[in-house]
Amino acid sequence: MVGIYNADGTILGEAAYVLNKVIGRGSCGLCDITHGWSPVPRKQFTQACSARAWTMNLIHRDEASAEQLHAAGSLPAVIVQTPSGWSCAVDSDAFERFERDPNTLLDAVEAFMTTHQL
Repeated sequence: MVGIYNADGTILGEAAYVLNKVIGRGSCGLCDITHGWSPVPRKQFTQACSARAWTMNLIHRDEASAEQLHAAGSLPAVIVQTPSGWSCAVDSDAFERFERDPNTLLDAVEAFMTTHQL
């Protein structure tokens, strides 16, 4: 399972993301849930993840493969490896309803995995 940020992982990419967020030209719901404005993960996110039986790897869009980006569609997104390839478990539109709550995000991923018997 991979969460893909709507930002590049380079220093220039991170700076561009922060600038766009400040001026209201872009955001990343996954960033808001995992770390907000801090460069380190939010304690609430870390605790929510540690309570799960699975791990979510977090990557930036420039670190994702073409296959992962194709499965994700618009970013941010959470994708899951299935027997038939990568599938989008949480699309970019869903992040608004999570209201920065990591448990809501992780519950949605878990529901996807249960539905798809993963």
